[in-house]
Amino acid sequence: MTDHRQHANVYKADFAKLGESTVTPQLLTIRRQALDRFLALGFPTTRNEEWRFTNVAPIARTPFRLAGGDGARIDDRVLNGETLDPGWPRLAFTNAHATPACSSARVRQDSLVIESLAGRLAGEPRGLPPDLTKHASFDQEAFTALNTAFLDDGAYVVIPRNLVFEDPIHLIFVSAAGGNGDATVSHPRSLIVIEPGSQATIIESYVGLADGVYLTNAVTEIIVGHDATIDHYKIVREEPRSYHIGATQIHLSRNSTVSSHTISIGGALVRNNITAVLDGEGAQCTLNGLYVTCGREHVDNHLRVEHAKPHCDSREFFKGILDDNSRGVFTGRIIVHPDAQKTDAKQTNMNLLLAEGARVDTKPQLEIFANDVKCTHGATIGQLDADAIFYLRSRGLAQETARAVLIHAFAGESVEKIRPQPLRRQLQQILLKRLPHGELLQEAV
Repeated sequence: MTDHRQHANVYKADFAKLGESTVTPQLLTIRRQALDRFLALGFPTTRNEEWRFTNVAPIARTPFRLAGGDGARIDDRVLNGETLDPGWPRLAFTNAHATPACSSARVRQDSLVIESLAGRLAGEPRGLPPDLTKHASFDQEAFTALNTAFLDDGAYVVIPRNLVFEDPIHLIFVSAAGGNGDATVSHPRSLIVIEPGSQATIIESYVGLADGVYLTNAVTEIIVGHDATIDHYKIVREEPRSYHIGATQIHLSRNSTVSSHTISIGGALVRNNITAVLDGEGAQCTLNGLYVTCGREHVDNHLRVEHAKPHCDSREFFKGILDDNSRGVFTGRIIVHPDAQKTDAKQTNMNLLLAEGARVDTKPQLEIFANDVKCTHGATIGQLDADAIFYLRSRGLAQETARAVLIHAFAGESVEKIRPQPLRRQLQQILLKRLPHGELLQEAV
């Protein structure tokens, strides 16, 4: 762990400012335990095997101050630039604080809940939601411990039993650096509960407001009841000098189905910790991802899939496109517990390097403690196919256009898996601007 004692007082001072009068004793105890654990752990270093390829020293040496909410500054940006469909329920947050002016939903009736977590905590002084902090453990995860220490606000969504909620629920998290130039940090905490027999689509969008230095340290817990289904999308589009550390913890029950997509486009350093625990027979989990980097950006996707019960299926499919001197990391660990017979798990990581300076480290892992399973993994790292470019040029395409066609075709396989059409269309437009020579394909998309 890195020496962070020089900034410990900053976190302690901000922790003291949270106040105790509006916090239940249960939450206050959890916060204090989490802060103590963070101070004991410190930030991870590359000596930690789980962080061997990602150096968080720039985060550790920066005295981030707790960011405040400033909803008035982001109204136009959120409503005009980030809204995917005005008819969808939407919760917006500025620096992890609920921003009602940018939100279009606060529902709490007949067991259906779509509201801010702070609103739920204030409205129920008797205790915390049962699943809050239950699945995202902070015992060995420093960033999760830090998030839990400052647990205050985020999204709280409960889809009640046997309800098919048709419209996607859009959760927008906007981060804005300090107005006086200070580096700031926000800790969004979200709890999503899909009760037995229900279905829902959840979209988490993380965007930055200005080119400042800030850290978004997010934790999302997703609990899926038996025979329930969720389509989950996480879109990370942070600013060039920002940092994003996000943990997504998914718990699956019997015969539940999860399809989760993580798209990372932007941010100096992005780390996505994704954990799925298949804890009921017949559970099915699909984890898809796409990361696109340029300049000196660094994106690390760290996946852990635990098969705890028999007759469960999991699929992991992540793609990376890396340009300039950027770096990508993929770690995929599949753990099959002794009782998880008849497991069917497959993991694939594919990477496309567009420049000599681009680099990717990929580390697929299998830990199998059962004997009747089917598990495979594979990883590829390559460049654009010269023969394919030659073929396209022989059909009259210019060199730049041929390269653009192949790059977008590589990314397109991941984008086409996104079901909500407005989200898929938004990402297609972002990729046209982000990837080399995308403007040459503008009319075709």
